[in-house]
Amino acid sequence: MRKQTLTLAVAVLSGGLALGAQAQPAYEPQGLYSAEDILDADVYLTRDPDERVGEVEDILFDEAMQVTALVVESGSVLGLGGREFIVEPGQFTLTTHRDDDGDTEHRVMLEASAEQIEGYPVYSDDWWERARERSREAWLQTQEGAESAWQTTQEGAERAWETTRENAQRAWEAARDAVGAND
Repeated sequence: MRKQTLTLAVAVLSGGLALGAQAQPAYEPQGLYSAEDILDADVYLTRDPDERVGEVEDILFDEAMQVTALVVESGSVLGLGGREFIVEPGQFTLTTHRDDDGDTEHRVMLEASAEQIEGYPVYSDDWWERARERSREAWLQTQEGAESAWQTTQEGAERAWETTRENAQRAWEAARDAVGAND
């Protein structure tokens, strides 16, 4: 697969991917992250922060530009056999440390054991095509739902406007008739 380097700021959004942070002494939140800076970040196990699992090979985004997964290249550590595997949101956090010399280091911390990582999907052309199709279908369903909600809202607003107009007309006529009856 061709890796495309994408320089894109990834904001920490509620409801989106939480490129969160663990409370560690040297942690400094950035608030905005560059995909370019996170590519090649070292990946570790949260339970064993000294055990390097691999590095971030790619960052996968959906149509809304939210991170949907990281591709981690494992090397041959933990018996993973030097494969690329998928890590989904909720299975990792991102920590950021600033050294005394001002350099920033990003670490991806996996919320899993070595045994659990063995069960993570392997990043392959087949996985890519299946995931892309599922994401496309989900996006289309979201669009259809949004269009349906917009249509319902528009129809409701039109009915409300018509009802308001009719009621205003009746009120004006009633006021006119009341003034005419007093003359």
